[in-house]
Amino acid sequence: MVSSIEELRAQAFGMRKEGLNSQQIADELSLSQDTISWLLAEGESGDRPTDVRIGWRTIGVRPERIAAIGNIMADVADEEIGIEDIDTIVGISINGISFAHEVARCLGSEYTIYRNVDGDDGHGVLSNKYGQVSGKKVVIIDDVLSTGTTMGRTIQSIRAAGGEVGLVIVLVNKSKRNEINGVPLRGIIRAVPV
Repeated sequence: MVSSIEELRAQAFGMRKEGLNSQQIADELSLSQDTISWLLAEGESGDRPTDVRIGWRTIGVRPERIAAIGNIMADVADEEIGIEDIDTIVGISINGISFAHEVARCLGSEYTIYRNVDGDDGHGVLSNKYGQVSGKKVVIIDDVLSTGTTMGRTIQSIRAAGGEVGLVIVLVNKSKRNEINGVPLRGIIRAVPV
């Protein structure tokens, strides 16, 4: 785990050289996009944003650990909405995909992904290779919620495609929010700076 701002900045610049955009770097470093922008601007864009870096590599390196977290998320979805009322699980790329796959498997529902693409922060598209959201009750899964920009865009995309978002579940909620765009938000863990 990186222990200094200088090391984080070096990692962010290294990923930029490899062709990753700010959103992808934020996903890789489990930091907010605001923090990544600040790091890449070398601190010239004002005061350092308040952020909490979430490291969940211990979970991510073992499929059975991803499955265990997926089971917990599926249990939360069942508790909040009920299995019979969930049609499609949407995983936000890249880090929400493996959790969403496990949740869909546990619930016996369809599965699709929201893929990050270049453009504004949080910009992405729903994949058409997997399950669909039109006319369906949807649960969105991701690893970390920071500012909520990507989640907000995901909700907008699902609504525009004719889906109804019933719940958002994240591994770690770095905000004080319990809803986003009128949708209940549940974090398995809440990590908020005090």
